[in-house]
Amino acid sequence: MPCTKATFRRRGLSIKDRIFLFDTTMRDGAQTVGISFQLADKLRIAVALDDLGIDYVEAGFPGSNPTDTAFFDERPALSHARLTAFGMTRRVGATVTDDGVLQAVLKSNSDAICLVGKSSDYHARVALGITGEDNLTIIRESVAAAAATGRDVTLNCEHYFDGFKANPAYSLSVVQTAFEAGARWVSLCDTNGGSLPLEIEQIVTATARVVPGEHLGIHTHDDTGHAVANTFAAIGAGCRQIQGTLNGIGERCGNANLTTIIPTLLLKPALADRFECAVTSDQLRRLRHASLLLDEILGRTPNAQAPYVGDFAFATKCGIHASGLAKDRGTYEHILPESVGNAQRVLVSNQAGRSNLLTALRDMGMAVDEDDPQLDRLLETVKTREAAGYAYDLAPASFELLVRRAINGEPASSEDRTFRIAIEQCYSSGVPNAPGLHVQVQTTTEPKSASVFSRGSGSELVTALLDALCNAHGSPPGGLDGLSLDSTQFRTLATANGQMVRVVVAMRDNAMCPSWSCIGVAPDVTSAAMEALLDGIAYKRHRDAARSGEGGAAVTSEPRRLRQSR
Repeated sequence: MPCTKATFRRRGLSIKDRIFLFDTTMRDGAQTVGISFQLADKLRIAVALDDLGIDYVEAGFPGSNPTDTAFFDERPALSHARLTAFGMTRRVGATVTDDGVLQAVLKSNSDAICLVGKSSDYHARVALGITGEDNLTIIRESVAAAAATGRDVTLNCEHYFDGFKANPAYSLSVVQTAFEAGARWVSLCDTNGGSLPLEIEQIVTATARVVPGEHLGIHTHDDTGHAVANTFAAIGAGCRQIQGTLNGIGERCGNANLTTIIPTLLLKPALADRFECAVTSDQLRRLRHASLLLDEILGRTPNAQAPYVGDFAFATKCGIHASGLAKDRGTYEHILPESVGNAQRVLVSNQAGRSNLLTALRDMGMAVDEDDPQLDRLLETVKTREAAGYAYDLAPASFELLVRRAINGEPASSEDRTFRIAIEQCYSSGVPNAPGLHVQVQTTTEPKSASVFSRGSGSELVTALLDALCNAHGSPPGGLDGLSLDSTQFRTLATANGQMVRVVVAMRDNAMCPSWSCIGVAPDVTSAAMEALLDGIAYKRHRDAARSGEGGAAVTSEPRRLRQSR
């Protein structure tokens, strides 16, 4: 007699249910406004998803555009993930064999196929202009043709939850038709993203009475902010395939976020004790890398507050919290940050205490006497500067420079440059054009200056300033080749010293990854930007020297006394 899960459980033994992860970053995620993947992008993302342990990678719609067609022609060699081609059920009035769009999917060089079909009689009637029975015929024939290729077939049941609420019997008939036609997976889609967890649970429970849960998938959108919660509600009710995207990208408000779902599934006992997936502990530690890789490809600034993978996911600037973390990390961390490739960050700000400062110094590789009175002076300096508009939790590189200069006077300040801004206003037919800016930077340590012209403001001005600085300093030994801006933030502040401008820049170069952030505060945007950029250059030089063994971030072996604050 075969040993089923029920048999194991009757014997008091436990067996976990297998969850299959289906990523649609490159297909549904590509519907995000402003996102357009190139072939090289898709090849990199596919490899990263395979390295992460994803079961199905939906790479695009072959036959619909040159990029997706080329991807499946060139397809990367993957060790685990099944490359999935997306398509639609056959067109109304066509047959499976003469529908060129469907045939392109069936003939693609893919490991699996995902078709989308209507699961609401309302949508069949209004969107397709056919009867519910005709729609069932289309689904049956299309799924059967895909299954006949010998590949895993998923039918994404579009508008399933809205359709079920209006006519449960019809939506259930769609699910049953697809399953009987040979679908390995029938995925239930909350296409409009308007359903809530309790509704999802109730509808999936009813659906699992018609099609076994080990053949049901869940596909949710985040229009009410419940995509992740809805996914877990569906798992609890029986679904065993999860569809989602890295970083939750997707149409409108996005899809269910796999970078949140995967670690929750693996690390939270309430789920980990019941379910398992193909992602190993070693692969889970690549999660943050995969998240950052996607943002890098898209040219987007990563969400610092993203669960698990964000820069601030395990950051604290509260003194009480930092004190607790120093005694036991479990006091304020729900998981070990390292398990998802992240790290603990104890920040120093106007809410910080000595524990924050000591932890920050330790993370920089500096051992300092805990009773050193200069700690209090340094902390007071930080708080005074934050009252003037600085925010060192936004600019850890500037904070590290501040501390290192206070401790041992290095790295040297970059205050060896003067700069001049000339505004040029031109008119065309009496109408003023955007003002042009001549940015000139003069070094005092080297007999050299450089000018850059910019007809922009804001981030364009900051880019011009950086270009001028790099040109004035010259090529190596200056070592500023490849230096660029990742992002620039501006904010006007009302301080005790009057109105000030805060500029935070994120910079990177060819050798340093990820980027580093620096801050400047001044009465005008140009001076504030220049201060932030000079800090950024000083930080790069310091890190370059540390890597080359010329000094810098070496861990001290004995506690040190801080220099007298000036």
